[in-house]
Amino acid sequence: MQKSNTQAVSYRTWLALAALVLITACSSLKLAYNNGDTLLYWWLDNYVDFDSEQRDEVKQDINGLFRWHRKTQLQEYVGFLQRAQKQLQANPSQADLRADYDDIRNRTQALLLKAAPDIADLALSLKPEQLEQMEKKFAKNNAKFRKENMQGSADDQNKFRYKKSMEQFELWFGSFSREQEATIRKASDARPLDNQFWLDERMRRQRDVLALARRIMQEKPSREQATAQIQTLIRDSFNRMDDAGRKPFYESYTKGTIELIHTVIRISTPEQKAHAQKRMQGWISDFTTLANETK
Repeated sequence: MQKSNTQAVSYRTWLALAALVLITACSSLKLAYNNGDTLLYWWLDNYVDFDSEQRDEVKQDINGLFRWHRKTQLQEYVGFLQRAQKQLQANPSQADLRADYDDIRNRTQALLLKAAPDIADLALSLKPEQLEQMEKKFAKNNAKFRKENMQGSADDQNKFRYKKSMEQFELWFGSFSREQEATIRKASDARPLDNQFWLDERMRRQRDVLALARRIMQEKPSREQATAQIQTLIRDSFNRMDDAGRKPFYESYTKGTIELIHTVIRISTPEQKAHAQKRMQGWISDFTTLANETK
């Protein structure tokens, strides 16, 4: 597949896949994963609007990535979840949770880098009108982010953030008492709040992606050169928070989030921890079955 333009779709596209297989909140993981190739194609098409020449080859690339992922990665996820079960049983430290966070982050980056050659094929195929479509989609996403995360006072924004976190905690642990909710809310609000920071970072990534897209359109590099440029952008995106101007806030936010999760685990009842253990065991069974299936 040799064509002509962007990684814009790339980073966010394959990050969506990583989210699907690493932190999915779907009630039926097997159903979500077995249809993940189709869902990912639709997600991409929503950004790009593929033409008839692109569709089959994009689907082939996605299917190939899922086959690789099923064959090589799912058993590693089983190991990760089994370690998490043991941690929960013994009450994990904040250091344990930070190691888990770093593990997931590294796995996500590795998945994106693995997909880079396929992303390069896509990048070399896109047309100017498709780049315009992506710009519009980015703008729409940014407007949605502002509407959901940046409305009202700081207390309103903290409340929205807390509710989104509680959706995940309730998925894992079941319902919480009012006293537990108050403790979790306090830990949630203790995290630094700066939604403008996150919006600026989103827009910065989008600008970088679009700039690379335009450069590829103009220079028409080889597939190998496009792949290298995409890999550089992926690594830069992950390393950006190590920059001196961003690291203090990012580290403070990450630390606060880990403290929040640690608080939830610390105050959870034996029944709530059993709920989480059962959910993890369900995912372990699903990942094991999926790893042994062919599609």
